[in-house]
Amino acid sequence: MPSDLIAVTFKDEDRAEEALGELATMQKEHLIELEDVVVARKDENGKVKLKQTMDITAGKGALGGTWWGLLIGLIFGLPLFGAVVGAASGGITGALTDLGVDDKFAKDVANNMGSRSSAIFVLVRKATPDKVLERVRAFGGEIHQTSLSNEAEARLQAALSEQQTVNV
Repeated sequence: MPSDLIAVTFKDEDRAEEALGELATMQKEHLIELEDVVVARKDENGKVKLKQTMDITAGKGALGGTWWGLLIGLIFGLPLFGAVVGAASGGITGALTDLGVDDKFAKDVANNMGSRSSAIFVLVRKATPDKVLERVRAFGGEIHQTSLSNEAEARLQAALSEQQTVNV
């Protein structure tokens, strides 16, 4: 099952972080299953910072590679050698693999935002739409891009826009 990309921009520098916190809570409640999330912030000087929240790093790859290498090494009678080779290959693979939200895409969107603004880029594996929409409504924001169907995208933007009109 492919994941859906949702990119939402906010006119507030902290709003994307707040949305991230709510998404994390919803994930713990099994209302949404996230594959990757990136938060972008643009400060008053126009400097963009990306925050990877679920990135596969060299360290994670090395740890996984160590376990697999140790297991294979045990089978062939060379556990230490297997662990070392596994750690090295896992680290290299983790460092070279960028799964999830494309950093260049996130940076390009953030560079085009106004100062003191933010964006959240989410890859969603699955969700309970009615419950998730109800809770993201509070954050407002504008959809920048999605891979959702036209109907689902319209429902999401309507929920986000509803908050904006209430707070004005």
